[in-house]
Amino acid sequence: MSGVNSTLREQVRNLMPRAKTDLTEMVAFRSVFDAEQFPVTECDGMVDWLLTAFGDLGFADVAAHVTSDGSKAVTGRIAGSDGAPTVLLYFHHDVQPPLGEDEWDSPVWELTERDGRWYGRGAADCKGNIAVHLTALRALADGAPIAPGQLPVTVKILGEGSEEQGGGGIEDFVVARPEFAQADVILICDSGNFAVGRPTLTTSLRGVANVVVSVEALGSAMHSGMYGGAAPDALAALITMLATLRNEHGDTTIDGLAADQSWSGVEYPEEAFRADAKVLDGVRLVGSGSVAEMLWARPAVTVLGIDCPPVVGSSASVVPHARARINLRVPPGMDAVRAQDLLVDHLTAAAPWGVRVSVEREAVGSPFSGATSGPGHDTLVDALSASYGVPVSRQGQGGSIPLCSVLAETFPDAEIMLLGVEEPACLIHAPNESVDPSEIEHLALAEAVFLTEYRARAGGAAP
Repeated sequence: MSGVNSTLREQVRNLMPRAKTDLTEMVAFRSVFDAEQFPVTECDGMVDWLLTAFGDLGFADVAAHVTSDGSKAVTGRIAGSDGAPTVLLYFHHDVQPPLGEDEWDSPVWELTERDGRWYGRGAADCKGNIAVHLTALRALADGAPIAPGQLPVTVKILGEGSEEQGGGGIEDFVVARPEFAQADVILICDSGNFAVGRPTLTTSLRGVANVVVSVEALGSAMHSGMYGGAAPDALAALITMLATLRNEHGDTTIDGLAADQSWSGVEYPEEAFRADAKVLDGVRLVGSGSVAEMLWARPAVTVLGIDCPPVVGSSASVVPHARARINLRVPPGMDAVRAQDLLVDHLTAAAPWGVRVSVEREAVGSPFSGATSGPGHDTLVDALSASYGVPVSRQGQGGSIPLCSVLAETFPDAEIMLLGVEEPACLIHAPNESVDPSEIEHLALAEAVFLTEYRARAGGAAP
């Protein structure tokens, strides 16, 4: 694939005002899947909008399905020509809460253009990716609904309604109703480029293995003047235990857990990371590896919270009990259950003075590795390169997407790839979330090219 048909590129460009209208309408739905924060009708309205938008494009049997956590999955299908392979387009239609509307420089639920970017909650994560799908398909539709057999591939959609809340509804749905997600290629559009204008595939996701560790040392709080010095301090014991989880360089040091893995994809310059992570001047980064290795290839332990007396209101007492919640990110190639076992054993062994230790295991999520070869991968890489005019990079992601592992287990022969509009400047999950419209345009063009060209490299077809 040496380039992109100029007519198709022009069609996508001409559709960008429509993409902005789509995004304006989508952002207006306060689709936070949490009835305690926003009415359920906001999520329902977003679902109805999707049913209409994809239905108008020609998707047959476009429907909403209530999943095990109460959220709604959106599905639909456009049949390709005879013998066509199948491509599944994933997105999620719920969003993060605003997290402080007073910190936004423009209305949270109103798409606002500023300095060339479009601002609003969900503008990038993940409604910007929905705009990509719609724009790509409209470019191929040429002004009319897509008829069965018109495309060289069968296209399916799978829209998740509770991704940000992690309720597990979509994972249960895929296992129970695999026919809605079965495909030769699955494009998980909930990621982003390394930077604006740099096409990037996310090829790895770290898994997660969390625990809550509790320490007990005394039957009650005791006066520190009368008993401190000999009485075991539960908070001090917990601090001692937590300190053993990293060495002086900041490397994770859990007994039996390797932490020296390397990364072969795109590098993350330290200066860029410091800016993206808002690291304060004079504060050093941690770890003995490169930024990319520390983020995407090695395990990372983080203390998420500690239960202990707050400073305000604390008394002169020896603390009798304390606990902490610990997050362990697990890289591809490492078993998350075994990693959690090692973390539990390490904490128990590190406890001083014979204090009583109990560990509550929380959810375990397996790491994931996406396709790095195959007809789908090669077609997508070529399409991205042709659209952007520069080579494709590969990066990892420190977060986890449990659905990816479920899809890989359910459809082991499928090529699963992650991409999307959510580059670092988008500030997803934070105030002033935004999307660069050029990312929507370039990715929509790449997706349209992929849907056109993939069949020429593909073999058999999934239903």
